[in-house]
Amino acid sequence: MTISSSLNAGVAGLNANAARLASISDNIANSATYGYKRNTVDFHSMVIGSSNPGRYTAGGVRTTALRLIDERGPLVRTDNATDLSVDGRGFLPVTSMSSLGSDGAASTLQLMTTGSFRPDASGYLTTATGHVLMGWPAGADGTVGTRTRESMAGLEPVRVNMNQFTANPTTAIGLTLNLPATATTAGATGGAQEVAMEYFDNLGLSRTLTFSFTPNVPATGASNSWSLSIHDSASDTVVGEYTMAFADTQTGGGLLNAITTLSGGAYDPATGVMALTVASGPISLNIGKPGQLDGMTQLSSDFSPGTQTKNGTPVASMVAVEFDSAGNLYGVYDQGFTRKLYQVPVADVRNPNGLTAVGEQTYEVSMASGGFYLWDAGDGPTGAMSPYSREESATDVATELTQLIQTQRAYSSNAKVIQTVDEMLQETANLKR
Repeated sequence: MTISSSLNAGVAGLNANAARLASISDNIANSATYGYKRNTVDFHSMVIGSSNPGRYTAGGVRTTALRLIDERGPLVRTDNATDLSVDGRGFLPVTSMSSLGSDGAASTLQLMTTGSFRPDASGYLTTATGHVLMGWPAGADGTVGTRTRESMAGLEPVRVNMNQFTANPTTAIGLTLNLPATATTAGATGGAQEVAMEYFDNLGLSRTLTFSFTPNVPATGASNSWSLSIHDSASDTVVGEYTMAFADTQTGGGLLNAITTLSGGAYDPATGVMALTVASGPISLNIGKPGQLDGMTQLSSDFSPGTQTKNGTPVASMVAVEFDSAGNLYGVYDQGFTRKLYQVPVADVRNPNGLTAVGEQTYEVSMASGGFYLWDAGDGPTGAMSPYSREESATDVATELTQLIQTQRAYSSNAKVIQTVDEMLQETANLKR
């Protein structure tokens, strides 16, 4: 009956607008919730066909709800280095603390667009709601290696230990100086010139390399040649012996011309580096390329030590952690160096709006979303990692309040339809009198 269908359509309209009101209420209530994604309720008409073209039957309305996960809120600055957001498309991989096994492996992967992570009692970077940040651990050399991108294999809870000590051994040094040209002429005394240089071994202990430059004095003229001997205090042995020849031409006089290796690591004139093997392992010694002004020189009558450079430090303790835009987590140590600890990838799915919301602004993969892929932050379609930031709610309160007014009016109108149908049915009942 047409009048009955009008009643059903009015009831459906009340239910539909009640559903929209619920989504608007949620959106307004979470207008200050970091990372909140706005809900929307769409209306769809229901058409009921009739064999009589002159007769119309009201079908009413139905609703579908959708969380707009691909909508992003603005990023705001914070003072915490481990407050993270993704500046663009993509999600942070996290897991719940309850899903961690005894071996630290997670059984479920969840996704979130922003989070305020801080170390818990065990050092795991965790949100206040108990979600742990996941990443690939870096090796001692700072490399992550090749990882599986379409599964959780290799992902571990990110854990930092602010009481951690580490050695930072020296692996590369540089040395430049000026040797006196007068020392290689006939009649010179032939005394050696020595330079000592500190380096740090694998245990953070201070060691010394002693460079001894002895002039090769000829019977007549000038040799422009020196013998270099390098002594390692750790092993109390000579780790390299070389002959250094300097040019005496008008355009390149005094510049390094060639080095002949007698023992130890070979000298590479293309890079200016020789590979020394000390007690703690290999060290690259850079003394400059032949013919370069910033390398070894032999000029005038003065011995002048130039610059000494080296990496490595004594044993250091971690004082802070920092993320970069590529998702790499670095430990900052009190000796002034940093070390890569983890790489946090950015996950992406084909249909972000198909993810299943599980609370606390976290989501899980579903059939509607498709599988995830772990990108390096900033690569592919994903945005860069943004430390010191949080993503605000995607709710626009002004828009929600406008829709609230519209929904209220629509609800009242549907109630008026029901009231009208009731009055018409009453008039029909009165026909019996």
